[in-house]
Amino acid sequence: MARILILSTAADVMGDTGKPTGVWYEELATPYYAFLDAGHEVVLVTPEGKPVPIDPNSDETGENAPASVTRFRGDEAATALLAAPGRLEDMDVKQFDALYVPGGHGAMYDLAESDLVAGVIGTAWDAGKVVASVCHGPAAFAKAVDANGDPIVKGRKVSAFTDSEERAVGLADAMPFLLETKLRELGAIFENVADWQPHSVVDGRLVTGQNPASSDGAAEKVLALLA
Repeated sequence: MARILILSTAADVMGDTGKPTGVWYEELATPYYAFLDAGHEVVLVTPEGKPVPIDPNSDETGENAPASVTRFRGDEAATALLAAPGRLEDMDVKQFDALYVPGGHGAMYDLAESDLVAGVIGTAWDAGKVVASVCHGPAAFAKAVDANGDPIVKGRKVSAFTDSEERAVGLADAMPFLLETKLRELGAIFENVADWQPHSVVDGRLVTGQNPASSDGAAEKVLALLA
């Protein structure tokens, strides 16, 4: 059994726009159950242990909802974690086998700007852990560097929510930065497919996915690395 730390955004508003945001439900729920169902221990945390907000645009119900979201919503133990996640500050990332960061626009704010988050990701990387993220989650890598001071994405194949997808949802001008552009500036070898199509990339111990539809593929790649 592996131990997997899931680090979620706690930001519920897009900066000063007033627009609600949070974690994208599918990007949390799908890997959460993929990891649990494979027999691994999963711990959910946020900076300061703040509640996990769900992006209302991802809180789908009925036939349109991803199966993992429906399952999560009906799971009392899971939903209790949203209200009271662990504190990132209290965790020793070296005691985990993998670190996974789900997306949602919230990550572009608190996780991208946090020195604590950057330090935890850098420590996980230097300690030989699997580091994974999907969609806007790689915003958390914006300030993360390895022991040599290089961005952890430098020279590595990554994917994330593309600039094209950001423009398509009409939020490019509202974001503090465009994630694809940022990752390229950090030296990443950015890979993507057509908008909204599933695409996940593995480069050594680094696993990334392009968009919500990539959550399942990214989780499978994490599990393969832990096997």
